[in-house]
Amino acid sequence: MRGRAARSLLEPLALSANDTHMGQKGWHSRGYLPHYDSWEITQHVVFRLFDSVPPTEQEGDDVLDRHLGACFMRDPACARTVAEALQTHGDRYALQAWCVMPNHVHALIATKAESELGQIVHFWKTVTRRKINAYLSRTGAVWAKDYFDRYIRDQRQFETAKRYIEMNPVAAGLCDAPEAWPFSSAGWK
Repeated sequence: MRGRAARSLLEPLALSANDTHMGQKGWHSRGYLPHYDSWEITQHVVFRLFDSVPPTEQEGDDVLDRHLGACFMRDPACARTVAEALQTHGDRYALQAWCVMPNHVHALIATKAESELGQIVHFWKTVTRRKINAYLSRTGAVWAKDYFDRYIRDQRQFETAKRYIEMNPVAAGLCDAPEAWPFSSAGWK
């Protein structure tokens, strides 16, 4: 990139006429939640287990932090499986903060060139579904169909999201300090 200033991973991209051809989707929906997908942007992603939100309730962290449903990641082997999957494929994204909760996962990632968020989340879900099902000697769904993502617009929002992710186990009553939760960027060893 000679003659060009380095761009922050938080700086929004200017879209070109080639973006659609190259695979950048921008704002789109797969019938569930709206998503923003582009290259070289930072996003806060949340994906959850298939049964973590009762049909009578609206999805949100207040519901997820009640640890409803199967809570597969209460088992340290399942939590480790998810944590290790998040840290795979560093050539496609930079994992900036993360936390595996009993029934959902938070990740703050910056996608790299030609890596779409949907493909990355699909990889995480597919690999971990297979491994969790094998470990638990079960078949069927592990993850909910969709995921939540929030485009990070500036450094302040980045710091807020990172702090929120690493404090999530504390806020949910699972530990007293972020470093005490072994399945997060704050406590991973």
